[in-house]
Amino acid sequence: MNIHEYQAKELMEKYGVATPKGKVAETPEQAEAIAKEIGGSNLVIKAQIHAGGRGKGTFTSGFKGGVHLCDTPAKIKDFASKMLGQTLVTHQTGPEGRLVNKLLIAESTSIEKELYFAIVMDRTSQSPVIIASTEGGVDIEAVSEKTPEKITHEIVDPALGLQPFQALKIAKSLGLKGDLTKQAVKLFQNLFTMFLKTDCSLLEINPLVITKENKVLALDAKFNFDDNALYRHPEIVAYRDTAEEDPREVEASKFSLNYIGLDGNIACMVNGAGLAMATMDIIQYAGGKPANFLDVGGGASEEQVTEAFKILASDKNVKAILVNIFGGIMKCDIIAQGVINAAKIVKLEVPLIVRLEGTNVEAGKKLLKESGMAIISADDLADAAKKAVAAATGK
Repeated sequence: MNIHEYQAKELMEKYGVATPKGKVAETPEQAEAIAKEIGGSNLVIKAQIHAGGRGKGTFTSGFKGGVHLCDTPAKIKDFASKMLGQTLVTHQTGPEGRLVNKLLIAESTSIEKELYFAIVMDRTSQSPVIIASTEGGVDIEAVSEKTPEKITHEIVDPALGLQPFQALKIAKSLGLKGDLTKQAVKLFQNLFTMFLKTDCSLLEINPLVITKENKVLALDAKFNFDDNALYRHPEIVAYRDTAEEDPREVEASKFSLNYIGLDGNIACMVNGAGLAMATMDIIQYAGGKPANFLDVGGGASEEQVTEAFKILASDKNVKAILVNIFGGIMKCDIIAQGVINAAKIVKLEVPLIVRLEGTNVEAGKKLLKESGMAIISADDLADAAKKAVAAATGK
């Protein structure tokens, strides 16, 4: 799960991480009022969407930039009126862009130096790893490719936490000295505590800045959270903005369906994540493109199967649906009946290819054959993929 920058700032303040003060606005009037409350002539207004590159983005209205510096509340209101309700296109949103519903109004910071700091999970060491660089405010991928020597990695034992010597080592790699080192060490330790306690999968501060007043501040933040741990964090779940998510994925989550939308035209419904990945691979191998990943689980109910069909059918790019089920705990005949009933309710208008294997497979195939529906039965996975590609392409 992702959250907005203003929400990340709220979390950082809770964990004692130094960050410029600011508030979120949903109308130009609110934006102006917040600017007056913050005071001063150094203000910034930022579009709140789940995508990077906002500053260089362009609104479909022609207005350029999702981040602007302003010196008066009146200008904040003017910019807000040009940004709210408009679609912002950046290099991360794709050409469709994202609708801007909220704006962050915050203090502008006089920046002396921009740095980079992030914590991610390292699969090799099975531990959190801190990534830091003197090159902040830019894509870390570009730094890694062109000047990898400017990136520091520090693996942290999750049982021990970030040790003071490690925090000092990171601060030194960033060229910090004296009081700046003390501020940075405290900030790093607070960020690591937050990473663990909130079950983050990504914590990225870009840029981490040194101000002209010699302050270390987390200027911009991006957090991702482990979906499997969200049951422990109702306060973070409350941050979820479904308007920023794929509507199909939002609907799937309501029925405990593991769904991820893709850009192909052959929809897949499979029980089991490994089998789902194999199904997508063999569709690709057969010359097709999967439209989604969808794992309905080992014990899917008829309601879940019905809702899964609704989600698949709602994708206008889908030209065929491939159901690939291995009947283990759920027997093939029960699955087949559920597929038949669900398909009748949804009234599918695209070809349906079904491959069954496992317990009671013959009984399941018999039900499909006698259903009276135009279901294309497949003998094995390769046969299913070929038939799905043929149905989707009309060849």
